[in-house]
Amino acid sequence: MKRWSNMAKVFTRVGREIAIAVKSGGTDPNYNPRLRMAVQNAKAANMPKVNVDNAIKKASAKDAENYEEIVYEGYAPHGVAILVETATDNSTRTVANVRHVFSKYGGSLGTSGSVEYMFDRKGIFTVAKDAIGDRDEFELEMIDAGLEEIKYDEDNLLLYCNFTDYGSLQTALDKKGIEVAEAKLDRIPNHYKNLTEEEVEDVIKLIEKMEEEDDVQYVFHNMDMSE
Repeated sequence: MKRWSNMAKVFTRVGREIAIAVKSGGTDPNYNPRLRMAVQNAKAANMPKVNVDNAIKKASAKDAENYEEIVYEGYAPHGVAILVETATDNSTRTVANVRHVFSKYGGSLGTSGSVEYMFDRKGIFTVAKDAIGDRDEFELEMIDAGLEEIKYDEDNLLLYCNFTDYGSLQTALDKKGIEVAEAKLDRIPNHYKNLTEEEVEDVIKLIEKMEEEDDVQYVFHNMDMSE
């Protein structure tokens, strides 16, 4: 049952991403970079095309739900910084639920700006290694479009850019005909918190419960997970 529950959560999250993207930039992915990202993520999540089309159609209707994006900041146990991205049609409900999870699992909800400065917001595109052709030429072209860094992940390349360059890098990849396996906006810590195994378990418990909340889209933290 957990597998299907997780899939339903992912589909709900992607559906809200689509709704917000349509509201902000229209229904055509060719002219709406954010919608293009949401559709790519839907594909990566194996969301059926009919579901994607229905989500776009629903979001463009006159009586469509109006989701607001709100980021909550706080601390998990042991001083780990937490950022919670939400998409909600009822901010009163959402902040109450987020505060409850923080409180119940040993954390605390902070004020705006209390931990966000500890994270850098980046765009990340995943593409196949064999799709880019000559690497030096590719890198030069992508740097002009905002590429900051390339990392390897098995058979893929992870292309990093600043949040503000997301659209231009996406457009540059499209023009070269490079298929993007996944695209996302991430919040990367500029420093990490080292914890014991027992402390890590405490933090993971809070994160998992936070991710189960209906209005929560993504949860970011600065806990060191390298080991």
